[in-house]
Amino acid sequence: MQFKKETVSEMVKHALSAYPDECCGIVTGNSNDQVVHICENIQNRLHGDDPDNHPRTARTAYAIDRNEANAIISEAVKNSLTVLAFYHSHTDNEAYFSETDIAAQTVFGEPEFPEAVHLVISICNGKFNGTACFVWNRERNDFDRVETGF
Repeated sequence: MQFKKETVSEMVKHALSAYPDECCGIVTGNSNDQVVHICENIQNRLHGDDPDNHPRTARTAYAIDRNEANAIISEAVKNSLTVLAFYHSHTDNEAYFSETDIAAQTVFGEPEFPEAVHLVISICNGKFNGTACFVWNRERNDFDRVETGF
């Protein structure tokens, strides 16, 4: 999957605006038309409601409301579009796919959208610090890092 320059720019802009919290979102469309859906990071709400089960805040974690994600995905399917990617940021840390990220993107050991790219955006001290992309490897039952070219 090759992201358009405008798509990447919009995701990075979102990550910068959310700093010092993590951002999250979904990209739908196809190789020509890509739509960035900026999602609310509900991690602070989860933490406030149940800090024992959600000990991390939005500073170090993200969560997308399932109803919001379902609405985006349903709209894409209705319009014959694809879920191209899920993205989120890491603040004051490198762009990598953590164990928490893997757990959030897998159900019963594999992703709900195995063809989707997972993009992590690093924002350090309020400045863009790079990205990392990950794709599902069915043979290894794990995510592989892939070069992005941006």
